[in-house]
This record gives sequence, structure tokens and C-alpha cells, in this order.
Amino acid sequence: MNAINELPQSRLQDEINRVFALQQARKIELRQTTAEQRLDKLRRLRAAVIAHKADIVAAAHADMRKQPVEALLGEIMPVTQGIDLALKHLKRWMRPQRVKTPINMLGTRGEIRYEPKGASLIIAPWNVPVFLSFVPLTGAIAAGCTAIIKPSEMTPALGAVIRNIVAETFDEAEVAVFEGGPEVATALLTMPFDHIFYTGGPEIGKVVMRAAAEHLTSVTLELGGKSPVIVDESADIEAAAERLVWGKLLNGGQICVAPDYVLVHESRKEELLGALGRQLKTHATGEAGKAPDLTRIVNGRHHARVQGLLDDALARGARVVAGGQSDAADNFIAPTVLADVALDSRLMQEEIFGPLLPVLGYQDLNRALELINAKPKPLALYAFSRIKDNVERILRGTSAGGTTINHVMLHGLHPNLPFGGVNNSGIGKSGGFYGFQAFSNERAVLRQVSGISFTRWVMPPYSARLSRLMDRFVK
Repeated sequence: MNAINELPQSRLQDEINRVFALQQARKIELRQTTAEQRLDKLRRLRAAVIAHKADIVAAAHADMRKQPVEALLGEIMPVTQGIDLALKHLKRWMRPQRVKTPINMLGTRGEIRYEPKGASLIIAPWNVPVFLSFVPLTGAIAAGCTAIIKPSEMTPALGAVIRNIVAETFDEAEVAVFEGGPEVATALLTMPFDHIFYTGGPEIGKVVMRAAAEHLTSVTLELGGKSPVIVDESADIEAAAERLVWGKLLNGGQICVAPDYVLVHESRKEELLGALGRQLKTHATGEAGKAPDLTRIVNGRHHARVQGLLDDALARGARVVAGGQSDAADNFIAPTVLADVALDSRLMQEEIFGPLLPVLGYQDLNRALELINAKPKPLALYAFSRIKDNVERILRGTSAGGTTINHVMLHGLHPNLPFGGVNNSGIGKSGGFYGFQAFSNERAVLRQVSGISFTRWVMPPYSARLSRLMDRFVK
């Protein structure tokens, strides 16, 4: 059985215990698997995702009115790209890595071996659930781990597709899916997993981390936060506007690395606001019922949340430069650019996760950096500049999980870059080799390969001569 739906709590826990016991037994076998055996599983996963491509596209539309292009770009492409990278490099990743031998270790040989952590739990969010179920699963399979996937209950159609793909491709002793609400996640978090991979908000991330601490389970937490954008006086304004609008239109702005707010040099502020308005007019009608290409807010609760952010900003004096239309019945909020936003407004305090973009001016780059650094470290930071020194000042003067220069979000799609946050925006990295590494234990192995050993010279009784030699050696 690969999925659980609406079971009584006692039966739910019994079913979790049963599947977990199966995976506990299988994880021991998986330690012995070869690269070719793991590659075969990855090929099967890739084939299953492609075979269900139409189902994924239809489910994404049913859950969030996503158009096929966005479903293909945001859900399927990262999965196939990630699997392809693992297919190409897994044998090298699995190879023991030799390390240099220092003089006091003469006669030894050291290496790092990547061994699977074991039983893993993957808790996926609702915004791109296929992507954020199967990309971590790629890392787990590549590392030789078992996995239980918990998709979000907020996107039931996509959750059902995830369940079907897993059921058709894997034995539940290796990979299983448990659907349902918070009670399912809570029940799963009571189990002593070897690794937990969670994607979602910081507040629930703290709950996951507390549960993991009960079993000293390692975690990868991909969280979020307010990802700032700096547009300096040298920036290509038209290009910046086009790319910022793309970042806000994609998935309705419901992406953890979507640009959250813009700090633009005062000398270019009105120019940027005008360019953003033109870009929105080109790419989105902004009228409810007449924006078929725009992904909707996931549900009524989140629509009300984003609407509340907008209403609070307007009540505090913000003005709408473009957009602003809303239709609660359609879970629609038009992509909206705002100016004159108060720093103490909810819009500037909470992660937006929606199609709103506040734009604030700055006179001094140092002041802009101070504003960013006064907030928790973001998952992403973006800078538009043609001044190398400014870019370097921004990189050195801030901390973020990742950064794209003169574009937005693309670092998260690069297969050879680590993806993840720092502190409040996440713990650990994923993607490509870093995903394999997240589900692996880097085991230190040292071999004594000759009769030479420095320990022979530091055995008691300790003479005055030995003390002098050791003192000289440590200096």
C-alpha cells in the first residue's frame, strides 16, 4: 500500500509503523547497492514522470489553474534535469574520495566514503509539489536511501499523481507515499527517520526540527523568507523590469525564491515603476476572468492572506502603480506593483508568496544593505547592476542562501549549484551532487598501510626529551 487517505488515527499510525518497519529492513540491503542498481531506479522514475506528463499538466491546472508551459517548466523539467545529472555523474559521486596525508599521518591512507543515511522522510509543499517531491527523491535514491513522501493536502490532484507514479515504480519497502493533512505529517514525525527533507515555511520548519531533535535526526530544511532585489543607478531598467515581472508572474508569485521587494536607487525609481507597468500590461491583462495564463492563488485561505497584505499596505499609504484587481471567487489577485510602502506594513514584514511587488527607493547603497541585514537572512537575493564594485559590495555586505546577478531565480535552476537557505531561510543544500550529499553520511576511513606510525613515539612513559620534541612539533 503506497498511499493513506482518511484513515482513523490509530490505523494511520499502524500503517505508518508497518511501512516504516519495511523500510527499516530494506535500508540495510540498500547499503550494498551498486551505482548501476541505483541508476536503474532513477531511469524508471524518469520514465514514469514522462509517462505521466499529461496527468501532471492536468492536475496542475486542476489545483492552481497552471498553464502547460508553467507545469512543464516548474514541475517536470527540474525533475528530468536532476535525474539526467545523476545518471551522468552518480558513479563518480559514489567513488571514495582520497585525501592528502599530513606528515604526522605517514604510513596511513585516508578517504571519504559516501554511505546512505538510511530511512528518509520527504515533506513536500503545495507550490511545486512534483518538483519538490521527486528532486529530493532523486537525491535519496542516488544515495541509496529509502523514502516516504508526504505531499501537501492543498494540491490533491498533484498529490494523487505523485502517489500513482510512486506506486507504479517502486516497492513500498523502498518508496511510499502518505497523503493527508497535518495529522499525517505529525504521525510521520514521531518516527526515528535517519534524515528528514522538508520544504515549506520557517514556522513549520521549526516544528520539523524539534521533532527531528527527539531522535537526533539530520535535516535539510528548505524554507523561505523575504528575498530582496537591489536595482542600482547603473542597471538596465528595461531588462530588470522584464525579469522581475517574469519572477512575479511565474506560479502566481508562489515560489520560495520569487523576488519579494525591490530597493531601487532614487534616481531610477520612476523609470523602473513605469517599466514594470508596461511589462505587466504586455504579459498580464490584470483582470479577473481575463488572465487565462496566470496561475491562481492556491486556495481561499491564501487568497485572503495575500489580500490582507495588500489591504494593510494601502491603508498605510501605499499606492498601486499597476494591477490591484482581485476576485476571491476565482482565487485571483492581479500582479500588482506598489510604491510608497511603509516599512512597518505587513507587506514588508511577512513573506508575500503571491503576486505583489513593493518598490522602495534608496539614496545610499549602505542604507539599502542595512535594511536587508535588519531582516532574517533570505533564501535568495538579487542585484541588477553594471558596476562591479557595487555587486561585490552587495555580495560581501549581505548573507543569503543564493544570489542571481542581473536576473532572478535562475541560480535555483542551475544543476551544478547548491540550492538552500541559511539560518531562518533554511539548513543544508540540495540539487545535483548536493542532493546526493544531503542523504549521505560522509564516512571517514583511515587505513594503516605500513609499519610507520607516529604513535610509537608518543607512548608513556613521557620523557623530558619527548616533551621538548612535541613542543617544537606543535610550534
